[in-house]
Amino acid sequence: MLPGYPLILASASADGAALTNSTTATSILPVTGVGVIPGSTLQVGSLVKVTITGRISTLVTSPGTITFDLRFGSVVVSSLGAMSLNATAQTNATFELTFLAVVRTIGTGTSATALVTAQFSSRATIGSGAAGTTGAYTQMLPETAPAVGTGFDSTAANAVQVFATWSVANAANSITVHQALVELKV
Repeated sequence: MLPGYPLILASASADGAALTNSTTATSILPVTGVGVIPGSTLQVGSLVKVTITGRISTLVTSPGTITFDLRFGSVVVSSLGAMSLNATAQTNATFELTFLAVVRTIGTGTSATALVTAQFSSRATIGSGAAGTTGAYTQMLPETAPAVGTGFDSTAANAVQVFATWSVANAANSITVHQALVELKV
């Protein structure tokens, strides 16, 4: 791989399964959207970029929150915190979520770390209007100062996953990923 050029680790060719009526952290990526970082590939300064788009629906009045996690293998590299949702019910609102993870340290066990930030855009978040009115609202995640996340093993192969967790289990709360792209710049 040429230095400075991103490597596409995964590009989804099908929809992911809908995460609906659950408060359990669940992978929302389609199988073809899960990228694998080969062991000992990451360097200090490597950048992992995950972009997903899809649809989200929310319960009226009290939809609760949704939390997104970026995982390398089974390790939650970063949980971006609970994001408040629009109290106006949303049905199949388009969303886009982009994670940027910059590798800070590398190594075995839990020696490797990354700093992760993200951007979520949709009319399903607080600050957005109803469908057809004011459009999408973009929220930076985490809402507080970003911090280096949980350590992972960069010498092992790591599947790059995005998990979501609803705070309220209701059939109206649903999220489905239609497109996913996982990129690595070493």
